[in-house]
Amino acid sequence: MSTLLQQINDDVAAISKRVLESLVQINNGQRGVGAGAVWRDDGLIITNAHVVLGRRAQVSNTLSVTLRSGQEYPARLIAYDTEHDLAALQIDASALSPIERGDSRSLNAGDFVLALGFPWGVKGGATSGIVIGSGAQLPELGDNQREWVAASLHLRPGHSGGPMVDSRGRLVGINTLMNGPEVGVAIPVHVAEAFVTKALAGQPPVKPPPIVTV
Repeated sequence: MSTLLQQINDDVAAISKRVLESLVQINNGQRGVGAGAVWRDDGLIITNAHVVLGRRAQVSNTLSVTLRSGQEYPARLIAYDTEHDLAALQIDASALSPIERGDSRSLNAGDFVLALGFPWGVKGGATSGIVIGSGAQLPELGDNQREWVAASLHLRPGHSGGPMVDSRGRLVGINTLMNGPEVGVAIPVHVAEAFVTKALAGQPPVKPPPIVTV
């Protein structure tokens, strides 16, 4: 392997290893397993609404989050937004490794991205590709009112809710769906930030509010 290829290989592996510290597995109590990312070190987790609601589209009383260490915690649903397919969970844990956040609006077509999750149950499975486009003007997604990040990578069941990161390992999107055989689609990080801000508005920084639909 050439020196350049070895360096690229080492850099991608290092990014993946760092992001894995912020990756969590989510079980919705309905045989459904998805992914999420540590948002804050006090136990706030971000994921997809469809991960926590499951096939029944109902709030589960048995949500749980498993950390990279293997420790499993019961999770409380703080808020969810089915329109944007986002949910926020709280676990009673501290000193976690929150994921570093980037800016999806600065992405360009051709930029490298990496998506992590639990594809078909594989722990910390990763897939990579390049950005096809980002923003609201993505005709193939059929909704000019919503913003997306589309990338040429293959998301699988279990990637949902996990992080899509840029070449520096910074969160740029929340994995959410496949659009065709080789197009993975994520919710931009700034959309997730707006959701979390609204969900926690006026609430104590650690104690979550009652379950609400945002």
